[in-house]
Amino acid sequence: MSWKTEKFYTKASEIKDYLGLSEEEEKQMQVILEHFPMSVPEYYLSLIDKNDPKDPIRRMCIPSLTETDLSGDFDTSGEADNTVQTGLQHKYTQTALVLSTNCCAMYCRHCFRKRLVGIDDTETAKNFENMMQYIGEHKELTNVLVSGGDSLMMSNRMIRRYLETLTAMDHLDLIRFGTRVPVVFPDRVLQDPELQDMFREYADKKQLYIVTQFNHPKELTPKAKEVIRLFLKMGIVVKNQTVLLKGVNDDPKVLGQLLRELTAAGVVPYYIFQCRPVRGVKNQFQVPLEKGVRIVDEAKNMQNGQGKCIRYCMSTPRGKIEILGQLPDGKMLFKFNQAKDPADAAKIMMLDLEPGQCWLS
Repeated sequence: MSWKTEKFYTKASEIKDYLGLSEEEEKQMQVILEHFPMSVPEYYLSLIDKNDPKDPIRRMCIPSLTETDLSGDFDTSGEADNTVQTGLQHKYTQTALVLSTNCCAMYCRHCFRKRLVGIDDTETAKNFENMMQYIGEHKELTNVLVSGGDSLMMSNRMIRRYLETLTAMDHLDLIRFGTRVPVVFPDRVLQDPELQDMFREYADKKQLYIVTQFNHPKELTPKAKEVIRLFLKMGIVVKNQTVLLKGVNDDPKVLGQLLRELTAAGVVPYYIFQCRPVRGVKNQFQVPLEKGVRIVDEAKNMQNGQGKCIRYCMSTPRGKIEILGQLPDGKMLFKFNQAKDPADAAKIMMLDLEPGQCWLS
């Protein structure tokens, strides 16, 4: 079977029998999907334990009936303010972020770009030449992150355009591709020799990185590990950004197992991100900061040196802020890991938090 024939589940009626939903639950879920669409590949759906209503895979891909809580924001890290062209952001001096597509293999229920889900992305594709001109002219840039949506859900023709154009720019040290395809839809890579040959070809011209997002050990299947191994054999670095999610990995043993299995598979744990206060996400998945820092520290203590290079961070309009830890008096320490304003670079903050606080205003 070709990856192009993979079944994607988008309606409540399609998963009703599989998950044993009642008629009322099906109706309620369909109402939610009118606001926050669902798309789950058959492969990822198969990872759900149907007998466990709290299954972590299910939480990440199937709408909860409480997802109607619209408190929070749709743009929690100031992406609109950093957009210099349609589809192109330049927040940090050395990095350009390209939102190459709004298409994803799966719509994660914790997605911080819910505002873009289902929006047509032809305008971004039309702006390709202008984006590449901007990147070519800004010699302070040392890397580009091609994200989305999911960058590997573009056509091979568009992926090649990005690879060909960006690897030819001498001032760029590396190109990163942000994708959950290895996690949720591995056959997109495993069953496409053309895609493999393309990455193999351009990995010889410039250092390439795959930045993915494994959030739970159940996602590290044999197929997922096969994709990882394939990229590693090409000389491509595979890094992982985990999101700390209530009901998924907010347990030191689960998070510690994930980090250990990632390093065993050759993946570099990169960030553990605090879940953002996005509408329809905030109260579903956010973990209080004081609890989160304990979970991360306990999980790190289970690792060898390779698993300890993670940073527990939050992405705010001012930059990536690392959550360092809690002091004996209850105050918490934070440090700018990356800053939009150079005046904030490496700044350390000691703050009093409210009980249960999950974000910094």
